[in-house]
Amino acid sequence: MRIHIGTDHAGLDFSRTITEHLTAAGHEVVDHGPASYDPLDDYPSFCINAAHGVVQDQQAGVEALGVVFGGSGNGEQIAANKVTGVRAALVWNEATAKLAREHNDANVISIGARQHTVEEAIALIDWFVAEPFSFEERHVRRIAQLAEYEATGFIAGRSVDA
Repeated sequence: MRIHIGTDHAGLDFSRTITEHLTAAGHEVVDHGPASYDPLDDYPSFCINAAHGVVQDQQAGVEALGVVFGGSGNGEQIAANKVTGVRAALVWNEATAKLAREHNDANVISIGARQHTVEEAIALIDWFVAEPFSFEERHVRRIAQLAEYEATGFIAGRSVDA
């Protein structure tokens, strides 16, 4: 599987260790930056580029997921979710990592590098990558509604105040 990663200065050390771990596990890792430590860097472009990579790969039939990091993971999740076709989830334990895939078919996760050890982050990523989407009808329906709203600003048969 191809895994796209993006971070900021707070997650830079994590990204290096996680890249080594994922590569050793047989994954192809695409690092969208940063390449060096800059305490004033801005995470949006790194995370958006990682998210774009996931969507482009998935549209091309390549099995791909993404991981974004930052101090809390919140801003990085928000940035990734600005990319059409991304469903990014902030994860902090085994249940949230697995449910992001199983119920939400999340294609990107976000992790707070200041909230977890690198070992915890690796476990979160491994749980996320290993968990398949359930394809249960209710989850498929809900994801379709999100995609419809993302594309049109409406959900057919539903009230959405716009």
